[in-house]
Amino acid sequence: MPELRRDPVVGRWMILDDHSKGPLDFSKDDNTPTHQAICPFCPGREHQTPQEVDAVRPVNSLANTPGWLVRTVPNKFPVLSSDGSLQKEGYGIYDQMTGIGAHEVLIEGPEHDKNLTEFTSEEMQAVISQYQNRFRHLSKDRRFKYVMIFKNYGSSAGATVEHTHSQIIALPMVPKTVLEELKGAEHYHQYRGRCVFCDMISQEYQDKERIVVENTSFLAFCPYAPRYAFETWIIPKGHSADFSNADESTQAHLAQILQDVLKRVKKVLGNPSYNYYLHTAPIGYGNMACYHWHIEIIPKLTRSVGFEWGTGLHIVPTFPQDAARYLREASS
Repeated sequence: MPELRRDPVVGRWMILDDHSKGPLDFSKDDNTPTHQAICPFCPGREHQTPQEVDAVRPVNSLANTPGWLVRTVPNKFPVLSSDGSLQKEGYGIYDQMTGIGAHEVLIEGPEHDKNLTEFTSEEMQAVISQYQNRFRHLSKDRRFKYVMIFKNYGSSAGATVEHTHSQIIALPMVPKTVLEELKGAEHYHQYRGRCVFCDMISQEYQDKERIVVENTSFLAFCPYAPRYAFETWIIPKGHSADFSNADESTQAHLAQILQDVLKRVKKVLGNPSYNYYLHTAPIGYGNMACYHWHIEIIPKLTRSVGFEWGTGLHIVPTFPQDAARYLREASS
């Protein structure tokens, strides 16, 4: 059973794998591409993954058979276990919890060599719809406090299977990064009586120079104080704290702008590895007026070094207005 352990200084929780690695384990190459001939995510090899928990497939199509458009399965090597009860213990000044959670793989499409930038609008919307279905389902489990949806693209971003996919991890606590966003948003709302994210949108429209692209429901922009070069956010124009509330029209607009931004990143930066993740209100969060869900896209262009790890201060080699201009001027 994995464990969750809390750092008593800054309050950050860490996941400790139950298969503790020795020094020689780290010398192995874990990022070897999984080619189509042996890929467990390709149609016809459904038996090579755990039994699917959800899928977008034709009405008469049987589970765990070919014919699916999007397929979600439990991760074969989960970082947290869905079996058992959540137990908390203290060891002196230290706190720990049993590693209870859920870890799922969302296989975004059946074609091995096709990634999100090449999807049709219907295929892209099916991915967003599946994100929301899994989010809603996992949110019903009373053991879970937060659901993280994220994608690793490329080996340097942590992808170990090249067939296009995302991951979903349900956690028994709210991660520190999200808590910091919540506390900052709550403080701003208490002081000004407004949502800080809504004010960011207004500021971006006023300044104009950091906007990448927009559509009816969403704005994509490079944040004023980025942590990484070409970091880009996608945020609903209308106030919304909870991703699970997005209706079908909003899902379609999100699918369109997410694909648009990824195409621009690919064209401008030469198909880099990247991560993206969705930040939304925690399960059961009460102060919906101050928070605003969004997606953050991080191209893997540089590596953090000692100064950044030691201080938390990121050295960003590209001004956000310049990054936005390059992305804005690229046709998707």
